[in-house]
Amino acid sequence: MNVTLPIAAPATRERRLDLDRAKGVAILLVVIGHIVATVPPTGAEWYDQFRYAIYRFHMPFFLYLSGYVVWLTGALRTPDAAMPRYALRRAQRLLAPFLLLGLVVLLGKLLAVRFVHVDNQPSGLLSGLRDMVLTTERSPATFIWFLWVLFLCSVVAPPVWRRIGTAGLLLGGAVLMAVELPPLFYLDRFARHALFFAVGVAVAQHEDRLLPLFASRQPLWWAVLMGTLAIAVAGWLPGDWSLLICGLAAIPALHGLMRAPVMARQSWALFLGRYSMSIYLFNVIAIGVVKAALLKLGVPWTAQGFWIHAPALTVAGVLLPILVKRWVLSRIRPLDRLTD
Repeated sequence: MNVTLPIAAPATRERRLDLDRAKGVAILLVVIGHIVATVPPTGAEWYDQFRYAIYRFHMPFFLYLSGYVVWLTGALRTPDAAMPRYALRRAQRLLAPFLLLGLVVLLGKLLAVRFVHVDNQPSGLLSGLRDMVLTTERSPATFIWFLWVLFLCSVVAPPVWRRIGTAGLLLGGAVLMAVELPPLFYLDRFARHALFFAVGVAVAQHEDRLLPLFASRQPLWWAVLMGTLAIAVAGWLPGDWSLLICGLAAIPALHGLMRAPVMARQSWALFLGRYSMSIYLFNVIAIGVVKAALLKLGVPWTAQGFWIHAPALTVAGVLLPILVKRWVLSRIRPLDRLTD
């Protein structure tokens, strides 16, 4: 995914359906990973392991897709003189929905906490705003961190690439992953994910050679991915090592699968890919609303009740944002553009 803009190349290039499918599959994984905000109910601890496995690769894969699209669009060639204008466009596209949705989530939580259970409660308006932008480890809307990180990747990559090339981007990403930046302005998340953006650039640059390799050796790539995920879940790969190894292993497995004939017949993946930005922005809100409604209706947050909550919250996280996009946002041009 580049969840922040439709994956489309310039007019001279054919639309890349493999990238559209990849966005659809990846955004579904995001929703599944969001159905529990903190801890699952007692007796459903299996979900924690499942979620941990998803988080080893799904956001790295999104950054990979974003870097891929940046190469295809030619944005890396933006000259220094055009960078202020380019950065402003990126801010309008990425930071504007980040701030707008963050404020909506913050105000919504401050209101809702008076009536229903709210996960990750903010302590107040000013402190919530501070945590959302500055002390981001405590952000009341942590789920939108990707927009901020993608903005940083998008504006840092062009001047770096033009000076030291793709190899320099890869080296810079590796260095960032090796250092420990503070959880301020999402710099810690930027450091852990910039490498995957650079890998997307590198693969796109050599796609004629690499993509056939991804597609032709699918059993190998999936064996590697499943093996690394099993090792990570078992606790044998600590912290960022599991993110690095599983994230890299997922790239040939998932991207290769998106080009396979079996996926070419999956219209649902293209459909979800089309609405990936809306789903990304609103899935957590939709999940929270439906969870609160289920609790009010008497569906308990227990191991047994979780078998009702889990599918209901997943469907809500996918379907409700699509309905909001089609029935509401599409009628308001500025919001329609922001959520495309």
